[in-house]
Amino acid sequence: MAEKELSVLEIAQGQVKKACDKLQTNQAVYEILKNPMRVLEVSFHVKMDDGSTRCFTGYRSQHNNACGPYKGGIRFHPSVTVEEVKALSTWMTFKCSVVGLPFGGAKGGVALDPREFSDMEMERITREFARAVAPIIGEKEDIPAPDVNTNAHTMALMVDEYEKTTGNFEPGIFTGKPVEFYGSLARSEATGYGVAVMAIQAAQKQRIDLSEARVGIQGFGNVGSFAAMYIEQAGAKVTYVEDHTGCIYNKHGLHIKNLMDYNKKYGSIAGYPGATAVDESVITADVDILMPCALENQIHGKNASDIQASIISEGANGPTTPEADRILEKKSVLVIPDILANSGGVTVSYFEWVQNLMRHHWEFELIQTKQRNIMEKAFKEIWELKSDHSVDMRTAAYMLSVKRIAETMQYRGWY
Repeated sequence: MAEKELSVLEIAQGQVKKACDKLQTNQAVYEILKNPMRVLEVSFHVKMDDGSTRCFTGYRSQHNNACGPYKGGIRFHPSVTVEEVKALSTWMTFKCSVVGLPFGGAKGGVALDPREFSDMEMERITREFARAVAPIIGEKEDIPAPDVNTNAHTMALMVDEYEKTTGNFEPGIFTGKPVEFYGSLARSEATGYGVAVMAIQAAQKQRIDLSEARVGIQGFGNVGSFAAMYIEQAGAKVTYVEDHTGCIYNKHGLHIKNLMDYNKKYGSIAGYPGATAVDESVITADVDILMPCALENQIHGKNASDIQASIISEGANGPTTPEADRILEKKSVLVIPDILANSGGVTVSYFEWVQNLMRHHWEFELIQTKQRNIMEKAFKEIWELKSDHSVDMRTAAYMLSVKRIAETMQYRGWY
């Protein structure tokens, strides 16, 4: 039977429901958690370089704030929809909770392709969106961060516009800012570093020698490139990398820092002289560790059975469909779920927020040590739950997260 195509929101809700059922929580827990508490849709107009005016649609979904202020990224991408940001905000709630951060989940975005606009047009779009969502965000209310096609400069512009709009100086209102402008060291590296750290933990559990491990990376943006760099530093060979222009291969390893420099210069990995272009997808390539660091639903019912990797560390949000999860479990593939594997970004965003509130500054090594300790602790707790309840890691991660949120909601008297 063909896989039923579920929306990303339906997938997120199904994952929460499965964890609630395993925990036998009060029925109210799932009812509260299955939908965001608030979703804002905005329409704003921006003058283009040629003098014309265009209207854009943006969203901010605030899922649950039982454990603390809403937290989550802002993306600029043509596929942004209200369903997508609802799902992503849901995942953010559990991502924060699984590593014990005092945040709830949020997500936002604008439906556009940044490649179609000039730098000045993108600045005006960024500022207008920040102005549009200003009424529902705040340093202790909702703290956005970078996501797909946004970066530290985007966040700096939004901080500036928020201050102009509200008259309030709140450097902690956005995280992922430039280090020179109230940002945090180790923030750019954080998500990819965490993806690699979790893969290393999984390799130890599976008794895989990293010095002999071959790694495939899908997506070579901020997350994929740093995940590749850190897993290479741990001793593995990154033999396949795929981006929007295709897939490249080198059986001896791709020398990631050189590839990062090339990608920065040319905007893609196509034509990289240290590799051969191949027609196959990295998803089904002959590797030991697979790191999908692109978009949702990349591993599905049609390709999951062809996956050769024994470990998948999910750098992207929602890269694996439920049908693929079932296939991979039967194949004994260890999947480190997105809410754990890519939680490094929000973990160091939390550190940035704390530093902003304190008007203080921590060193790079201290931050990475704090991040690694938090994520390794969460991995251990999830592994124990997985073993105790005979479930996959994704279900165990949601069980850990749901339990924490449910307890907090009960203390608050929400049910």
